[in-house]
Amino acid sequence: MDINSLLTWYRKEKRDLPFRKDRDPYKIWVSEIMSQQTRIEAMLGHYARFIERYPTIADLAMADEDELLKIWQGLGYYSRARNLKKAAQVCMVDYGGRLPNTKAELKKLPGIGDYTAGAIASIAYGQQVTAVDGNVIRVCSRYYWLENDFNQPKEKKKLDALLQEKLPGPQEMPDFTQALMELGARVCQPKTAKCEICPLNKSCKGAQRQHPEKLPIARKAITKTIETKPVIIQAAWHENQWQIRLHKRAARGLLAGLYEFDEILPQRVYQKYSLGSYEHVFTHKIWKMDGELVVTDYDSSFIPLIQCEKEMAIPSAFMPFYQQALDLLADLDGQTILESSETEKAEMN
Repeated sequence: MDINSLLTWYRKEKRDLPFRKDRDPYKIWVSEIMSQQTRIEAMLGHYARFIERYPTIADLAMADEDELLKIWQGLGYYSRARNLKKAAQVCMVDYGGRLPNTKAELKKLPGIGDYTAGAIASIAYGQQVTAVDGNVIRVCSRYYWLENDFNQPKEKKKLDALLQEKLPGPQEMPDFTQALMELGARVCQPKTAKCEICPLNKSCKGAQRQHPEKLPIARKAITKTIETKPVIIQAAWHENQWQIRLHKRAARGLLAGLYEFDEILPQRVYQKYSLGSYEHVFTHKIWKMDGELVVTDYDSSFIPLIQCEKEMAIPSAFMPFYQQALDLLADLDGQTILESSETEKAEMN
């Protein structure tokens, strides 16, 4: 691989990202976990808020879980946030409040796999180790024209060994690792190979062939189960403000420990509004949901909207309904509805 051309391109064209301003292992770690299955541009706001609230490993280790999940809201895969905290706690006990500096030690931490360990070790510490993610697999499979099925662990290990033989020196490792990622994200993209602007096009086998975007071999589609799920957002006017009912999901399983809405209508319904339909796709299942906003009686299980906004982590699966409900409630006269409901109850009695 023409490493000099790759590094020259990266140093000129790289995006100005906050976690690239220094080689702080903690910031690199957080950015790598956040950017898994999330576009860099989409996670930058979350990253800034996270680092502001938890500027050090010590701060993260002491994080309140509900607050941590609220800050993580919108990124999905909440187990990653929990693992960040668990790993921070291990670092405080076993590594003096710092991340270890070798790939092998990093892989011992909760939530840090082979790729993330390699990224931290090479970018933050200049270790001569590989960091093979989807971008790197795509670039290398096209560059060397490897028709292997990298969805198979043994084939991925072969690529890892191939890359390990071609790594530059420690001084260049931080930029080399990031350059491969950047090339995959911006030039050698999943559906498009922009060979005309690629710094490796003169030596790339894929650039000399037609349709390099055919590689790497696509993963076989996963068969997903479909579940029908009603979403009932119960709202009540109390103490001159709208309050809604949330309850916490089980500590294990899908969306563990996060907040959700009801699935059954309450006994008393004063007003009801359709929130439409929405499908949310998980790794192995699809939720087909129909949402409704229901105005009902208040009880102690209801929570002020301002508290929900500040403290409660609501999964993205429910967000389309939640945002519509907020818009509707902003236009409803809660006091009038409350007085009408009191009159109705009096008449019924």
